[in-house]
Amino acid sequence: MVFEDKMITNGEPEEEEEEEEEEDMVDPLETVREKCEQTEHCVHTRERLEACETRVGSRSETTEDCIISDPLETVREKCEQTEHCVHTRERLEACETRVGSRSETTEDCTEELFDFLHARDHCVAHKVFQSVK
Repeated sequence: MVFEDKMITNGEPEEEEEEEEEEDMVDPLETVREKCEQTEHCVHTRERLEACETRVGSRSETTEDCIISDPLETVREKCEQTEHCVHTRERLEACETRVGSRSETTEDCTEELFDFLHARDHCVAHKVFQSVK
């Protein structure tokens, strides 16, 4: 009976411990973001963005002009223009046209898609780390 009274007046001891643990926990992702935002590269990038936004306010530019592009996307676009990637993309598009023109077919363009992605990613792998510091 005494034990039950203590539980009623004090609550479950496990609940109190969990609440204390939740309050003490810090999101590691937030911590890393905060530290990263203080690095020279992030500070420089933020300054460039703020300067661009200031220009946008005074001219007819749009905020889209200020958006900083992802280096990976930029390298992918360049790699897609290489001869090998153009060739594999043409094969993929030809396959898609062929499959799309048929009403009933079991053919799909998975192999052609993988060939294109492999060619592009092979090119990207050699170039992407040059633009990332």
